Formats: sequence, structure tokens, C-alpha cells
Amino acid sequence: MFPWSWRIAALTVLAALCFAGWQWWQWQHWTPERSEFPYQGVEIGERDGAVDFRALRAIHADFVYLEASDGRSARDPSFAQNLDRVRESDLPFGVIHSYDPCVSAEVQAANFVTIVPRAASSLPPAIELDRLADDCPQNVSDAAVESELTTFLNQIEGHVGQPAILKISPSFEERYNIATRIDRNLWLTRDWFQPDYAGRPWTLWTANAQLRNAASDMPVRWIVAQP
Repeated sequence: MFPWSWRIAALTVLAALCFAGWQWWQWQHWTPERSEFPYQGVEIGERDGAVDFRALRAIHADFVYLEASDGRSARDPSFAQNLDRVRESDLPFGVIHSYDPCVSAEVQAANFVTIVPRAASSLPPAIELDRLADDCPQNVSDAAVESELTTFLNQIEGHVGQPAILKISPSFEERYNIATRIDRNLWLTRDWFQPDYAGRPWTLWTANAQLRNAASDMPVRWIVAQP
């Protein structure tokens, strides 16, 4: 027989593991309180697999952002299919372009306007800013990153007819301070806690990047909006 001290220690460890498992389950299924943030949605791309857009309504998604174009010429392979399905669901939606600082503004804008139909979205387009210019084949200065991004924004905003949202990662903001240099609404990311790394209020917040849900087989990125 094990001594009582060993039994107590084993029970303590088991209880701690059970609590950690329960807490992890809670985090995976957590969304912010609707009383504080009544308008919430989801980001969808190829990585999310087959998504039932009508079922998104059942888990109380109010809007959808679709990954669309990427850099010079890439596009999300699921975009066309997701675009058709989200239109059928009548959910408000917007699109996301993943910005590549190694590629000129004109080339990226051409990719965006080729993929995203004019006025295709009722929500402002989002420009994802995550990649740094450090690994570009040719040197791109920090000033050039800002200048080219401004040109890109002007070109795609002329296409969609409304200002874009800057979806800025912490590492991109730390390097370029874009939130203080370019006056656009912000989309920030931080699991479970409100982000403050941009130095000014956010409009969209990815609050849970691994939300387990009934609308897709894979976890999705859950977004919160505020005026």
C-alpha cells in the first residue's frame, strides 16, 4: 500500500490535470460576452475546411470575413466557393488580402481587383499585415513599406469604394508602427484578452483563434466588432 502522503499527492495531481483539461475546453469554446460585444463574426479560409455558412448563424455569427488574395498573384483556393456560399447564407461579409512587402503596390492591387469583384462585399476589405520585409530578395526600407502600403490602399479602396481595415499583427506593428502612421480602422489579434499593442482603439478583434464550433470540422477564428 502507498503511504497516505503519496495518495494525497496523486489525488492532487489528478485534480489539477482535470481542472486544466476543463479550463482548456472552456478556452476552446470561449467567446466574449454579447452584453459587452453584441456584434461578433468569424474569419474563414482554406485552412478551415468545409464550412456550413448557414450553420454559422446557429452559433451566432453576425458576419464573415473571407480570405481572398495574397501578395503578387496567389488566392485562397476556397475563396470562390466560400463567396458563393456566404452569399447564399445572406450573412454580411468582407474579404481579406494578405499583404507582401516584397511585392509592389501596383502588382498586389492588380491581384486584388482581379479576384475581388467590384462592390462584392458590404463590409470594408481587410489588409493583413504580418510579413516583414527582412527576407525580401531586394532591400525594402521601412519607409518604402509604408509608402507602398499607402499606394496599395488607395488603389484597392478606389475599387471597392470604401476605406480598408488594417489587420495588423503584433510583430508588424512593433517593427513599422503602422497604426500611428496610417489612419485606418484597426483589426488586432490576441486570444481571450483585449489587445492594446497598436496604441489606439481597435474596430475588429480576433478574440479566439481556435474556436471549436458546430459549423466546421476545424477550429475557426472568432472576431469581435465594436463601433
